[in-house]
Amino acid sequence: MSAELVTVSYIGAIILFILTLGGLSHQETARKGNLYGMIGMSMAVLATIFGPQVTSNTHLIVITMLVGGSIGITLARKVEMTQMPELVAILHSLVGIAAVLVGYVNFMGGSGLSGIEKSIHEVEIYIGVLIGAITFSGSVIAFCKLSGKISGSPLMLPARHWLNLGLLIASIYFGYDFVHQGHVGGDPMIPLMIMTGIALLFGIHMVMAIGGADMPVVVSMLNSYSGWAASATGFMLSNDLLIVVGALVGSSGAILSFIMCRAMNRNFISVIAGGFGTDTGAVASGTVEDQGEVVPIETGEVANLLQNAKEIMIIPGYGMAVAQAQHTVNEITKTLRDKKINVRFGIHPVAGRMPGHMNVLLAEAKVPYDIVFEMDEINDDFPTTDVSIIIGANDIVNPSAQDDPNSPIAGMPVLECWKGTTTIVLKRGMATGYAGVQNPLFFKENTRMYFGDAKESLDAVLKELQ
Repeated sequence: MSAELVTVSYIGAIILFILTLGGLSHQETARKGNLYGMIGMSMAVLATIFGPQVTSNTHLIVITMLVGGSIGITLARKVEMTQMPELVAILHSLVGIAAVLVGYVNFMGGSGLSGIEKSIHEVEIYIGVLIGAITFSGSVIAFCKLSGKISGSPLMLPARHWLNLGLLIASIYFGYDFVHQGHVGGDPMIPLMIMTGIALLFGIHMVMAIGGADMPVVVSMLNSYSGWAASATGFMLSNDLLIVVGALVGSSGAILSFIMCRAMNRNFISVIAGGFGTDTGAVASGTVEDQGEVVPIETGEVANLLQNAKEIMIIPGYGMAVAQAQHTVNEITKTLRDKKINVRFGIHPVAGRMPGHMNVLLAEAKVPYDIVFEMDEINDDFPTTDVSIIIGANDIVNPSAQDDPNSPIAGMPVLECWKGTTTIVLKRGMATGYAGVQNPLFFKENTRMYFGDAKESLDAVLKELQ
């Protein structure tokens, strides 16, 4: 394949990637956006493999691609929707470690450059390895938190901000030594290796210090980091496509992180410094009796309330994902709409464990897009809502975000379901949410607690409705 044809293929792939981002911004066009992305990536990969830059061992590249593709297909088929956040996190780590390995290979292979060009190339390598190492270790910790392998509570080390500042200064110092051939230890590889260790520690500490309620922002942030790591790899390899695509992913991830932080009334820097989650969940749950008595409700009463309502709002949370209840929710929605009852969904920006988690689940269950609304679109409608159904959500419907200035989630915008006539909360028990904060909503006079597994409970309600 000639260089000109490769360039044309790259331009076509970039256009398709831009169309992908546009498609993914709306539920109705998300499938088409995914298709654009797959076609664009196929074009880019084929143009690279069969282009003039690859002069040997093409068969080995194809074999490794087939192995990697087989692993990817197997994971995609086996992973449940509830495991999607941790899958996304661990895939980000692969981008990070790839950037690190490419950086080391590129440095050890020699560039053949001299003077200022050599210095610029070494800066590219250093930054690529730095971002890649942070992305790798941070993504691994995010995976462990999301999968429950380690606690979701933030790790607040003494003087943690000074520690982060010290790691940053050390990275800058070793970067200066690496580029200017100061040769700590007499070998330019040594400052690069020291910086890699520092970056790995920084990624671990950064994500460990972030609380559970901020994990969707973390996933988005790591997505941005992986994009910048890919872009840095493009600079190292002089590959224009990697540079542009990495910048697209990095900038879109950064914008999404900013939007999510604004939706939570949070500053991005404060998220990095330490999140909503606290380690006081046990204390909070121990003070349940001080807030009043909860009022349980049975299946028949739930079905009766739903059948006699005119306006129903369904608010899904991570509990719906865990119970895999989205398909039953869709069946209940269809049954109620057939009875001329207006049913809508209210989605909080950080519901679940990754950006758009609830939208993905509802789309999988084929819930109509036109009845799914974002928090800003729906919050003013709760006073005219007859019944709100909270399915496994906690922090995103917690009134203490507005009422308690000392709450760890103070200032976070929430779905104001308590302003409706009746609120039905589906939960297994009275445990706190991911942020470790007790929810006063459960004890309000117009709240009814429907205890049990979300899917089993909703299956029983659906049977009553039918």
